[in-house]
Amino acid sequence: MIEPANRLQTVEEYYFSKKLREVGQLLAAGKPIINLGIGSPDMQPPANVVEALKAGLSNPNAHKYQSYQGLPELRDAMAGFYKEHFSVDLNPQNEVLPLMGSKEGIMHISMAYLNEGDEVLIPNPGYPTYQSVTNLVGAKPVFYELDETNNWLPDFEAIEALDLSQVKLMWVNYPHMPTGAQPSENLFKDLVAFGKKHNILIVNDNPYSFILSNNPTSILGVEGAKDVCLELNSLSKTFNMAGWRVGMLVGDSTHINHVLKVKSNMDSGMLYSIQKGAVEALKSSSDWYDALNKVYKERRDLAWKLADALNCTYDKNATGLFVWAKLPEGINAEAFIDEILYNKHVFITPGIIFGTKGAGYIRFSLCASTEVFQESINRIKL
Repeated sequence: MIEPANRLQTVEEYYFSKKLREVGQLLAAGKPIINLGIGSPDMQPPANVVEALKAGLSNPNAHKYQSYQGLPELRDAMAGFYKEHFSVDLNPQNEVLPLMGSKEGIMHISMAYLNEGDEVLIPNPGYPTYQSVTNLVGAKPVFYELDETNNWLPDFEAIEALDLSQVKLMWVNYPHMPTGAQPSENLFKDLVAFGKKHNILIVNDNPYSFILSNNPTSILGVEGAKDVCLELNSLSKTFNMAGWRVGMLVGDSTHINHVLKVKSNMDSGMLYSIQKGAVEALKSSSDWYDALNKVYKERRDLAWKLADALNCTYDKNATGLFVWAKLPEGINAEAFIDEILYNKHVFITPGIIFGTKGAGYIRFSLCASTEVFQESINRIKL
């Protein structure tokens, strides 16, 4: 038998990859499963974006290899997006790197910066990919705990008490997934100061700034942030383009060039027509965001009612694409969601998959219609 690489012993198949097979088997057996587990937008992108995609397919260069750095007009649009919404100045020539989804960037950044044995600060709870990619490149995860009592913000005193001598990179994610916590007024300033003090690269993963939030923020808005910070962003949630796989990495040109060395060896550019569609999306007016959030507010109201029906508590100040809810004391979330799945045919995500600090919580996705949410409520109440 040909043995796989040792690195595969450090990771398991992604939770949703496994769980959705199980959900698929139930659907195949005729069970009317409602999926409230996945943050995959169910609404359409802006109409002009789809038209730009279609028109782009007719361009003579549409089916050729594209630039590793993306079309100049795409980088210009990304820089303009940051200027308009975050008041951040970026040089589109060398401080913006289009990605095939921001998830790609997590791997590229890790490969560009981490040597075997380097340590990485990872939020608990947090996006599981931070840990899995850290393991895959042979680095060591060091978890910093987030807690509801501190509004899911880093406790810098506790982090400073750790041995940080081998830490090279820190993942942060605000607005936070899965909890929906928003950054405090001074959080990004504190993170920049922390990164400079300890010579740690701070990477903010920022795909949720526009979902149910009136105050989009970027860590690069802090003076001097480019010295020690990078930021990932994505069109997936903001413009209902998850399957298009369009993201971006922004920051100082030196950091971007390091990541480009990895990326240029991993792909051969993004489809031309997708880039043209992305340019149109990034030019969207405030009407787009207002209409999008009007829908999500209606859905969130029903998600709160669903949480009430399950005797959960939640924070009405949270933002983002999910509702993070706390189960009654003593209930095991994984067993609880399986009971709901098999008896009520509603799939909800258990918080434990985001880390040990997610134990006792569940997460609802807002990527379902109000009719679907109402049906879920009806099933739970039966």
